[in-house]
Order: sequence, then C-alpha cells, then structure tokens
Amino acid sequence: MSKKTDQDLGMHTSITRRDLIHDAALATIAAAFAPAAMAASVTGTNSMSAPSAADYPPVRTGLRGSHPGAFEAAHAIAREGKGFPEPKDTGESYDLVIVGAGISGLATAHYYREQFGKDARILLIENHDDFGGHAKRNEFHQGGRMVLSMGGTHNLEWWEFSDTVKAFMGEHDVDVKAMREGMQFEYGRTAPNSPAMWFDDDNYSDARLLNNCDLSKQLEHKLIDSIPVSVEARESLKRFYRDPENIFADKNEEEREEYLRSISYTEFLRLHGGLTEDAIQLFDNLQHGGWGLEMRALSAMEGIETGAPGRHLLGEEWSAAGWDYPAAMWPDGNASLARLQVARLIPAVAPGTTANNVALAEFDYAALDKADNPVRLRLSSTVVNVANTDSGTDITYFAHGKTFRVRSKHCVLACYHSIIPHLCPQLPEMQREALGYQVKHPMLLTNVLIRNTDALDKLGIDAVSCPGRLHARLFTFRGINNGGYQHAIDDSGPVSLIFWGCISPPADAIDIKSQLRASRATMLGLTFEDYEREVRTVLDGLLGPAGFDVQKDVLAITVNRWPHGYAYEYLDLWDEDYAEGEAPHEIARQRFGNIAIANADAGASAYTHVAIDQAFRAVQELSGSA
Repeated sequence: MSKKTDQDLGMHTSITRRDLIHDAALATIAAAFAPAAMAASVTGTNSMSAPSAADYPPVRTGLRGSHPGAFEAAHAIAREGKGFPEPKDTGESYDLVIVGAGISGLATAHYYREQFGKDARILLIENHDDFGGHAKRNEFHQGGRMVLSMGGTHNLEWWEFSDTVKAFMGEHDVDVKAMREGMQFEYGRTAPNSPAMWFDDDNYSDARLLNNCDLSKQLEHKLIDSIPVSVEARESLKRFYRDPENIFADKNEEEREEYLRSISYTEFLRLHGGLTEDAIQLFDNLQHGGWGLEMRALSAMEGIETGAPGRHLLGEEWSAAGWDYPAAMWPDGNASLARLQVARLIPAVAPGTTANNVALAEFDYAALDKADNPVRLRLSSTVVNVANTDSGTDITYFAHGKTFRVRSKHCVLACYHSIIPHLCPQLPEMQREALGYQVKHPMLLTNVLIRNTDALDKLGIDAVSCPGRLHARLFTFRGINNGGYQHAIDDSGPVSLIFWGCISPPADAIDIKSQLRASRATMLGLTFEDYEREVRTVLDGLLGPAGFDVQKDVLAITVNRWPHGYAYEYLDLWDEDYAEGEAPHEIARQRFGNIAIANADAGASAYTHVAIDQAFRAVQELSGSA
C-alpha cells in the first residue's frame, strides 16, 4: 500500500470537525478565573427530516463522547486543583439534585419519585451536551434517510438482570424477547468471509486481507502460512493451533485454575503456547472492545473465559458452536433506554414515546429544563462542588463561563468514582482513597457513515480485525429492527461502519492503572483529524482495492471517545480477593450525610443493569436518612 497524502485520503472534504470548539471551551474555562467573571412527534419511517445540530445533539458529528466543553472544568479541579469563582445563587431549591444524567442518574430520578412521590422536585445536572452518559446516540442524515448507530453502552445482558432491574424494564415497557426477535445483528459476523483479519503494510511485511480468519478458532496451516509475520512466528502458530492436549494433566482443577489466574494471558501464550513475540502481538488487542484492555492485563484464565484461544491446551475440544452472545440491543445502543427514561420523567420532551417507537421519537431538548417541570435536566453544566449543609446539600456547577449554586434536600452523585473526591472534599479520607482506586477503562467507538457496502459485499466481509491499528476491529451496524426503526441486515447502504476498541498503552506501562492512564492520555491527545486520518487510511487500504473511493464514499465521521469509559472491574493479576464489604467500591459508595452515590463504578461492573441496581440502592440509603 503506497503512502497516501491527506488529499489522497479525502481529508480536504467538508466533514464537521467538532474539535475546533476545543480552544473556545478552554478559553471559557480560563475566563472563569478572571476577576470579571467572578461577578458572573413520533414518525413512522426512517426518513425523518434532519434536525439542526445546533439544538439536537445526536446529529452532531466530529469529536463526541467526552467532547470538547464537557471535561475542561473537571480537569481544572482534578488536575490543577483550581477553585471556581464565588457562585451565583440561582434561588432554586430541590428535593434531589443528581450529578450525571446517564443510565444510573436517570434511574435514580425514577426510584426517587417512587420512594418520595411524583411531586418531588428533581434536577439532573449533566456535563455533556446530551443525556445518557455512555449510552450515546449517533444519528446520521447525510445519506438520505436516517441511519442510527451506537456511540457507547449498547448491550442488555438480560440473563444477568436482578428482580429490581426486571421490574424497572417492565415499568418502561422494555420487552427483551421482542428486541431479540428484531435482531439480525451479530457484531458483523453474517457475511460469508467474516470475521476476517486485515494486516497493513505499516506494521507487517505487506498489506493483506485474510478471510474467515478468527484467532479464537482453530486455524488451518494454509491460513497461517498467509499471515505476514516471520517464518518462526508462523511455525509457532501451527504448533499452537494443534489438537487438544492437556498440558496440565498433573494438576487438579483447583491447582490449574490457581496457576492460570497467577500469570498473564500473554505469558501463557509464551510459556505454554510456544508462541514467538511477533506471533503473540497478534493477540494483543483481542479485548480492546470487550474489556478496554490489552491481553497482557488479563490473567490466562480471564483471557480464556472471554473467548481467547487456549482451552485446547487444557484438554478441551475446539468449540464448534461459534460465537454467541445473546444480548438485546436497540439501533442506537442503550441510548433508547435513556430516551425512554427521559420521556417518562419529563413527558413534554417527547409526548407519546413508547418502547415501540422510541428510536424514531422526536425529542425537544428545549423542554428538558423548564421551571414548571417536577423533573428538570440541565445539560452542558459541570458540577464542581457538593457539600452537606444543616438543611441538606449545596451543589455548585459551572456553565457558560459562570458558576452557579442550587440547594437540595438530597444529592446523588451518579458520576464516575475518581472525580467524586474533587467534587466533595468533605468526604472521609478512607472513602476518598477508595473512590480513587477505581480507574475507568478507556473506550473508543468511531462511527463512519459510508455511502454503500459495495466494496464490503464484493469482498464478502462485514467484520474485520485490525492488529496493529488504532482501532482493534470494525464491523457494519445494521440488522436491528425495533423501537420503530428498520435497517435490514442486507441493506447495502448508507450504513454505519463502527471502528471499535481502545488505545494501546506503551510497553513501559506495566501495572494496570498505568496502562489505563496512558491509554487515556493518548486518547485525549489525539485531534479529530488524527482519528479521521486513521479511519480513512484503513478504509483506503482495506476496501480501496475493491472499489471503495475514500474521497467520495465517506459521508460522515463521529468519534465517540470515552477516556473514562468502562467501570473498573477487579482483575486476577492486580487486585486482592476482598472480603465482603471491604472492597474499594463498597467503601467508596457509602452514603455521606445527605449525599449518596450511584453509578456502575459503585457495583464494580461495567453493565447497564448494574448501573440501575446501584441507583436503586442509593435511593434506599437516602430513604433511610429522610
């Protein structure tokens, strides 16, 4: 693949670059510290007319997720220790203020109204320009009819639901069985040659697409011979992908598991799989999407349990069943769940919205924060301080270059754990330390709206792994037909092509926290142009030979970067086996006066149902203090 210039890649085309507001956002934050600032309807088809990006966040492209303007105030207090100007008292008083309008924050409002009555006055304060947290809706209109895609949290693992979550879903008319019946989507595993692997000539001896190449399945020698790595690496792969052989026959099950939880997955490949270093690197990013981690961060047991190859070395047969993850999903990920919650909490925002039409419901963002609403939702506002008072809580937030204060009987912090000690410095030191323990896993979903799937269809692929590239994997997003939305699995376009994963940390980032922080720093340091150049380079190299015109066939790009993404889950190699009640997340989430904590971090598990369970717990704690 010859090296292409930016012009060759189509970088000159007119695609919104949202990071242009980054400098303006920083200027607004800086101005806050200057003396002057101290004074301070439902439709029936996908063919909806395109809303204005100025007043409808889901259609905004460019840098999304943790977008410019959403994080600078938090960084100012957490990284630089800055205080904000004396706030202006708004005169507002609430029964409950919720910091964060993600799934857990919205569920908190639901449970609070159940516990304290429908007339309870509630304010949700959200630092992003849209609600839903990581459940981000990406809505495209550039190709004609509306195309939806997910920008973050997206699965409902219904088999893990508690009775509390089952009841919650029932109250919102969420029918998981019906959702499953409307799903053909399988993470891009429906084309005849998928999943495939693409090797670029920046990282390998030459660019090459290998069809039906899935490292988790037993590879034939002929396919291994086509992998562009050294001869020694290919021979080691042939030895690794052998028939089942129990290399731990001398150990009982308990001894085997203890050992496999004590070494990393990559060390397992090295010591017991016999793989060379350049063969091992093929496996490095297998869990960039699922865990937001390098495989070296997982134990051998964790790696095998998540589907990476290795069971055959324990004497087990290679699985013939193939990939199966029967989660339920909406066409915009769990953004539809957030929309259902908002429509129920603030009916004027989207009258007539149900689970059967939520994907196409028109939301009036101007109605989110009306004074006569019992529940209000305030966007683009970053909470910078929360304090207990004799009568309840004071909440200070920063918005539009000014600082404001509201008062409330109760407050629930539905934001991520590691920011909370900076928002609430009154907390006991032990709780502050516990909150700082959980470092979230970065997550990256870049949606590229392409004109059609002609090139993919010609190659017979719809899912490709890309070892060595910024995004570990890409796949088409279609075949989810619920919420009123229809997008057939064989629709040739326009279609969203999702580039999914995280960002590899440097080799010298040894412990898990260093790896996560290094990945986050890299993610925040990249501009929209960096992400755009990457996806255009991959599309040109992968699909260009099949007729894809990277200058004309890319219609829109939305980068959903989540530097604080997946909730931290305890890992074999890095965390103790804590006794019940003594784990950091259990200490961290304790109620503090009139302040409670609800988020996925509080359950140490990165799932939507956990976020809902934690919202229920937080409200029950406040009920006990009422």
